[in-house]
Amino acid sequence: MTWWTGRILPGALVLAVLALGGWLLLAPRGGEPAVPSAASIAAENLRDPGLIARGCYLATVGDCAACHTAQGGRPYAGGRSVATPFGDIPAPNLTPDRATGIGQWSFADFWRALHAGRGRKGELLYPAFPYTSYTRVTRDDALAMFAYLRTLAPVHRPAVEPALDFPYSMRGSLAAWRAIYFKQGAYRPEPGKSPAWNRGAYLVRGLGHCNECHAARDALGGVSGHPALSGGRIPELDWYAPDLSTRAGGGLQGWSEQDIVDLLQTGRSAKGVAFGPMADVVADSTQYLSGDDLRAIASYLHALPPRGQPPQATPQFDATTLARQGGKVYAQHCADCHGKDGAGVAGVYPPLDGNSAVTEPTGINATRMVLLGGFAPLTRADPRPYSMPPFAQQLSDSEVSAVVSYIRHAWTNRAPAVRPGDVSRYRHTPLD
Repeated sequence: MTWWTGRILPGALVLAVLALGGWLLLAPRGGEPAVPSAASIAAENLRDPGLIARGCYLATVGDCAACHTAQGGRPYAGGRSVATPFGDIPAPNLTPDRATGIGQWSFADFWRALHAGRGRKGELLYPAFPYTSYTRVTRDDALAMFAYLRTLAPVHRPAVEPALDFPYSMRGSLAAWRAIYFKQGAYRPEPGKSPAWNRGAYLVRGLGHCNECHAARDALGGVSGHPALSGGRIPELDWYAPDLSTRAGGGLQGWSEQDIVDLLQTGRSAKGVAFGPMADVVADSTQYLSGDDLRAIASYLHALPPRGQPPQATPQFDATTLARQGGKVYAQHCADCHGKDGAGVAGVYPPLDGNSAVTEPTGINATRMVLLGGFAPLTRADPRPYSMPPFAQQLSDSEVSAVVSYIRHAWTNRAPAVRPGDVSRYRHTPLD
């Protein structure tokens, strides 16, 4: 799943559109993706069981149902709105209903949507649909996904128009956005890299669309100018998707490839537990990936470059008040599970010392976990995971601020404090 982030004044966006308008009109157009004619794809080929099974697997890799299924609704029938800072964008119906779904779509239409970010009538699609990542999907994989979607039971569910403020409601303004942020093209293996690395890169950069959450975005909602997978705040949900580098300065520094595989497959590893939006990704998508694909993803992430070391945080609380208060709250509510030393209990309670969810730059994740509780995903490997109770009703904003600030600067952690005002804001942010 994906979200936009950032906000820009409407006038500024209009100016950006006007500034680029002349260039867009005069610049040479990128070629449309080469697609076969409708007649060249025989209907019997699309009914091939092997192709359909592969398409089902690939749709799971892409976690497509997460956005295209309304709560309590039929899978892939649409109806769920993706909240963005620019307004709500409903996900369309992907079942083969001829009136309201993709029943009249050809493969060329489907390929154009994934690869070029254009709808059946050529309209520009909003990048809440992550075609910026899906453009890397190969034609063969796109064909398999199309074949699978055609086997779904048709559901009649009319589309809903996006609820976007002006000027974001003007699809024409997307031309400027695309000129800045969108580079069309299927993934091509990098020479000199192993097959596992290339497979991992294809999954992470393409169908997995990991960078859509795990990168900071600018005021226009683009990720240009930020290192890939370097971490970012998920808008409208107030969670922080961590940096995914395992090397020096990375958000997963010290994680082994097996730690990554364990988290994606079971929802927990020796280094931490999936929670918030990532718990949903594990529950609905990554737990079903093959062992080879999980290891390929881990191989690719393990090869991400080191990051610049963040400056050491100066404690933003005095030792006689906030630290003492935070330590007292920790001893009363946290130490029994996570230990006085913050080491946790292997396979049961995650460690807090050196945990990237605790030390991420904003403090959002630790704060929301204290307020709302921590709920690991239910997976085939761990159908009854331990959970953490919420403390929103027991602890005041100042107490949550104190204990989170204490945890973020205790043991070997050296992250900045969290203010009571931030706690108050996060307390009233919905889970989804």
